[in-house]
Amino acid sequence: MKRVVVTGMGLVSPIGQSLDTFWQNLLASKSGITRISRFDTENFESKIAGEIQDFDPSEFISRKEIRRMDRFTHFAMAATQLAVQDSQIDFEQVEKERFGVLWGSGIGGMQVFEDQCRVLFDRGPDRVSPFMIPMLIPDIAPGHISILYGLKGINYATVSACASAAHAIGDSLNHIRHGRADGVVSGGSEAPITQMGISAFCALKALSTRNDDPEHASRPFDLKRDGFVMGEGGGTLILEELEHAKARGAKIYAELIGAGYSADAYHITQPVPGGEGAQRAMTLALQDAGIEPTDVDYINAHGTSTEFNDKTETTAIKHVLGDHAYNIAVNSTKSMTGHLLGASAAVEAIATILQIQNSTLHPTANLQEPDPECDLFYVPNEPQKRDIRIALSNSFGFGGHNVTLVFKRFES
Repeated sequence: MKRVVVTGMGLVSPIGQSLDTFWQNLLASKSGITRISRFDTENFESKIAGEIQDFDPSEFISRKEIRRMDRFTHFAMAATQLAVQDSQIDFEQVEKERFGVLWGSGIGGMQVFEDQCRVLFDRGPDRVSPFMIPMLIPDIAPGHISILYGLKGINYATVSACASAAHAIGDSLNHIRHGRADGVVSGGSEAPITQMGISAFCALKALSTRNDDPEHASRPFDLKRDGFVMGEGGGTLILEELEHAKARGAKIYAELIGAGYSADAYHITQPVPGGEGAQRAMTLALQDAGIEPTDVDYINAHGTSTEFNDKTETTAIKHVLGDHAYNIAVNSTKSMTGHLLGASAAVEAIATILQIQNSTLHPTANLQEPDPECDLFYVPNEPQKRDIRIALSNSFGFGGHNVTLVFKRFES
C-alpha cells in the first residue's frame, strides 16, 4: 500500500487562528472558554462556550459569498486556505481529477436553519431563502472547497456526530493508500453556538454549568467535571501520497498510518460501559497500522469532560494497552478549546501532529482533583517534554460511532 503523509495544516479555533498561536496557547494552558456573547443567555442553563471572537471571514471569502454560506462553511474555507498556504501546494500543477476533498461536520448549517425557521414562522414560506438548502447541508463545505481550487477527485461529507472529521480523515487515508487519489484536502468544521444548539444540548444535560468560572469549566478526567463545553471552528489537513509529496519538494509534518472504526450498538448518547466499542476502534487502528500496543507513546483522548466519557475512555485504553497504558501519556485538547463536535477530530489531529513534531506534550488544563477511576498520566496543567514516535487520536460520537487515527513521526 502507498504511504500517506501530512503536508499542510490550517485551523480556526477558540485558542488561535494560526498554527503558532494555537501551539503556544496549548502549551500555556490558555482557555478559549468565555461567557457567550452572540446571544442573550439569561434563560439558558449553560451560558459558556468556546466562541471565536476575532474571526473575519472577509479575509478569506468575498462579501457576496459570505452571505451565501453558513458560519461552519466560513470556518472550512478559512482553515483550508491556511492549510493550502502552509503546504505551498500549487493546485495548477497537480492532476486535479486525482485530488479530492473529504469533510466532516456533525450538524452543518445550524445558524441558517435557525434563522430560516424564524422567517418561515414569522413571515411565511414564500420568504424562506433560496440559499437555505445549499447553506445548510454539510456536504456544501467540500463542495465550496473543490470549486475554489478546481479539485475534481473524490468529494463528499461524513456525518457521524463528534467522529465526523475523524471519519473524513480516515477515509482519505484509505483512498490515497489504495491508489484512488494522489491527495485529499480533509478535515472538519462546526458552528453550533446558536440559541438552538446550546438549548438542545442543555436539554440533554450534557453541558457544563460552571457559568461563573468559564475558563475552568472544561476539565477532562477531573473528579468535579460537570459536562462538556461547546466550541466552534475548523481544521484542515493536506494529505498526500508520499511520492507525490516528495516529487514537489513538500515539507512533511507526519505520516498517517492507520485508522480504526467501530460502533457501540448500545445507546444514542452514552458509551457502552467498559468502552467495548472504543476498545475495538483502537485495536483495529493498531492492526491497520501494523503496530503493537507497546509501540504507542501517546494518546490524544476524546476527553470531553463528561462523567461517562472520561472514565469509559480510560477503561478502554487500559484494556487495549494493558500495563503499557501506565507508560504512555494521555491528554485532552478539549480542556482548552471546548468540544468542537464534528470538527474536533481535525483540530485534535493537528494538536497531535504538533506534539509529535515538537517532542512536547501539551497539558490537560484544569485537572486539579483527579477522578480515582481515571488513573492514567493525563499531563496535568503543565507541558512535558517527551519523545513521541507513534500517537493515537480518539474520537467518539453520539450514536455510538468510534474512530481512532494513528499518526507517526515521519521517517524516510
